[in-house]
Amino acid sequence: MADAESPEVTVSSERVYQGKRISVRLEHVRLSDGTESTRDIVDHPDAVVILAVDDEGNVLFVRQYRKAPEVELLELPAGVMDPGETEPLKSAQRELREETGYAAGELTPLGSFYSAPGTMTELLYCFLARQLTYDPLPADDDERIELERMSFADAVAAARAGLFQDSKTLASLFLAAPYLSNE
Repeated sequence: MADAESPEVTVSSERVYQGKRISVRLEHVRLSDGTESTRDIVDHPDAVVILAVDDEGNVLFVRQYRKAPEVELLELPAGVMDPGETEPLKSAQRELREETGYAAGELTPLGSFYSAPGTMTELLYCFLARQLTYDPLPADDDERIELERMSFADAVAAARAGLFQDSKTLASLFLAAPYLSNE
């Protein structure tokens, strides 16, 4: 519950759905002017996204079908932090190995951002991965992923042309630009 100085104070909260990975709650809130309203909030685990660059200067992307929008997307490797994982860096290394087959000798934190702050609690931690070595972990049973590579410059051009429809990929390209603009 937010304190009295908050622009929105939670009056009551009701969990209306509990799924395998997410839950949904209905929050009844009081705004600073006394008006009452409701908020639908999706509780989602925090996650990591990794912009991995190989020795040739190519960014590793994964192509996979996403059921929610019912489209195949080209995006950066990413995934939720597993229960018990408290260090985003370790989660990023695991996800990178699961989705691309590569481990990073160097992982640089680029920042963090909320995926959909109007409705979802998920905070994404973004990393730049370099010094890649082949060191795969088993992929998740329900994922069908194809690995693709392109230069950072081509990826930025693709983003500007509207070819990426994944927000975490777009944000991560922006966050990595100061590190990779010359590549």
